[in-house]
Amino acid sequence: MEGLHICKKNEYLEKSAQENGSISLLARGHNNEIMMQVIKKGNMAYINPGNSDELLEFLYILNGSISLRINDEKIILKTGDYFYVNKLKELAQFETNEDTELLYFSSQPVFFNISKRLNDLRDIAKKSQKKDLYTHDHGARVQHYTVIIANKLNLPKEKIENIFFASLFHDIGKIEVPDYVLNKPGKLTDEEWEFIKKHPITGMEMVNDTYYKDLSKIILQHHEWMNGGGYPNGISGDQICIEARIISVADAYDALTTDRAYRKGFTAQKAVEILESESGWKYDSVVLEKLFEALNEEEIV
Repeated sequence: MEGLHICKKNEYLEKSAQENGSISLLARGHNNEIMMQVIKKGNMAYINPGNSDELLEFLYILNGSISLRINDEKIILKTGDYFYVNKLKELAQFETNEDTELLYFSSQPVFFNISKRLNDLRDIAKKSQKKDLYTHDHGARVQHYTVIIANKLNLPKEKIENIFFASLFHDIGKIEVPDYVLNKPGKLTDEEWEFIKKHPITGMEMVNDTYYKDLSKIILQHHEWMNGGGYPNGISGDQICIEARIISVADAYDALTTDRAYRKGFTAQKAVEILESESGWKYDSVVLEKLFEALNEEEIV
């Protein structure tokens, strides 16, 4: 049945072993994560205030016992007890009195920061940028504008979360492109161009092997054009997901304003003029409009 996920005991999306126990991601969706955390006896754990009043974190004690410290008072919670935090203003901490198993819910991503698979992908993304002499910090700049554009378009939280991560990994497939192709000062041969055209497919396959596989479609499509003239599949218009259309615009702007092996980077104003000439047939005109708004607000153009 579509939308129904059944998991057996000891099944999880990913498990991360830690010095003081382990944490397993059981389910995720719409920014929410449900985890199983095991903390060994005598360890301290901390809950930090979030950067949003919308953050909710809920912990239910499945087995064990903890001591929760509130000011100078120590409150003992045992199996079946629970606590949660919302609009937390200062660091909260607790200590395990015995080996303790917790069901942990968070309304914002937590596991992303400790996922070994995604940390490996982050390392690959950094290496792929270092291969290209002209794309230092490219991912961070693209990510900056994609999130701004997504918010200006009032996209749902889940889509904004996905575009945040997809923009970080959008060029990860370039790790398989030979260095001489990425940094060639002259025109690429047909064979060399085929290497470039494969990088969205490679990136899709790499992310598809993680619990963030819903990013794979975005990564695959971020070089498609509105008129069907892009790659790798030549799809067009609404066949291209909105997240990919946003990354495509942010990626193009950063590419135009960055020095390349074959040319110097354009000024922001010249880049805007070029993008305006490609509006509608190459890039989504509404997405471009939101990028231009952002550039004006940042007084870049």
